[in-house]
Amino acid sequence: MTSRRRFLTIMAGAALLGRAAGVAEWQGRVMGAEARLLIRAGRGSDEVLAGLRARIAAIEAAFSLHAPSELTRLNRTGRLEASGLMLGALRLARRMHGATGGAFDPGVQPLWQALAAGRAAGPVLPMGGLTLEGRQVRLAAGQALTLNGLAQGIATDLVAQALAPVGEVLVDMGESRAVGGDFRLALEDPAAGSLGQITLRAGRAVATTSPGALLFASGQSHVIGPQGQPPLWSSVTVEAASAALADAASTAFALMPAPAIRRVARDLGLGPVRLVDARGDLVTL
Repeated sequence: MTSRRRFLTIMAGAALLGRAAGVAEWQGRVMGAEARLLIRAGRGSDEVLAGLRARIAAIEAAFSLHAPSELTRLNRTGRLEASGLMLGALRLARRMHGATGGAFDPGVQPLWQALAAGRAAGPVLPMGGLTLEGRQVRLAAGQALTLNGLAQGIATDLVAQALAPVGEVLVDMGESRAVGGDFRLALEDPAAGSLGQITLRAGRAVATTSPGALLFASGQSHVIGPQGQPPLWSSVTVEAASAALADAASTAFALMPAPAIRRVARDLGLGPVRLVDARGDLVTL
């Protein structure tokens, strides 16, 4: 994937909520980002972790922008016979594009590339230029996509599903999901610092987008709207039933005012949503 525009402000505590520390931990990298699993000791974690390699490889093969993948092939040729994994991601992207009034738009990839190279960008072709017919995907001329705004959430959900038989697990593939137990997490903002703790309940997921954590040489945030609009919040943290949904929502909400966020969160069944403004004040919707 492209350089990360997301600062991991959700930091896992060492123990399950209400239990003494005593977990098996795995750390690695998925799609160029740090990944972490916390699993209760004595539950066959080594065997299960070994079986995750195929799932992680499939995620990389679909969404990576750093290595050959379905996404790089689609951007290069403008067409693709997509896997089920890619089709699911594109359908979710379309859903979130419509729900957020266009704030969530993977079509920003050409704009992102131009800013990264320090050159002027042409107009962005929005998700409306994407055609899905069965397994066939086609882009409009000049269109390119990034799925950074939901791919790590999808990875988190897939790994969480695979680990469901293990017991109590915290999956952190860039976004976090609790499996089989509740976890206490520290909420942080890169500018405001510590903002206290939250409890992530079993079966729930959380994602944070922090626009100021990664900037272009110009000082502009890597979180950017399809018309070049800048982010409105220092960080946005969203809880949801899936990490993919939380991931996409936190990305879009960084560009949206609070009343619009409240409306979309209600319509999609998200929440709570925690917003940190430029002064470091925390607002919970």
